[in-house]
Amino acid sequence: MEDSEFSMNQVELQHFKQLIMAKKVQVSQDMEEFQRVSRSEEAQESSEDRSAYSLHMADRGTDAMEREKNMLFAQREGDYLDYLEEALQRIEAGTYGVCRTCKGAIGRARLEAVPTATQCIDCKKKEGDSSQP
Repeated sequence: MEDSEFSMNQVELQHFKQLIMAKKVQVSQDMEEFQRVSRSEEAQESSEDRSAYSLHMADRGTDAMEREKNMLFAQREGDYLDYLEEALQRIEAGTYGVCRTCKGAIGRARLEAVPTATQCIDCKKKEGDSSQP
C-alpha cells in the first residue's frame, strides 16, 4: 500500500473526473488527426497508382510503414480511451483510487501521473518483479 491515509473525498473525485475527461478530449482529437492523416495518405496513394509516373519501391515501403505506424498509434489511443472510460466507471462506482490487488489506496501522486492506474506502486512493482525471469 502506497499511502494508507489516502481516501478520496468528493472534491478529489471531481478533480480526477475532470482530469480524465480532459484526457479523453485530447485522445479523441489525436485519434481524429491519425484518421485524417490516414485518409489523406490513402487518397494520395490511390491517385499515384493511376499516375503515369510510378513511385520508387523504397518510397512505397516508407509510405506503407507510415500507414502501419499511424494505425498502431490509433489503436493505442483507442485502448487508452477505453482505460479512461473504465477509470470514469470506477469513479462512479466509488472504487477509484483503490488498488485492485491489495485493496489499499493507490495514492494521489500516482493517480495524478497515471489517472488510469488500478494498482498502487508497491503492487505494480511486485507484478513487474514476478514477470521477470
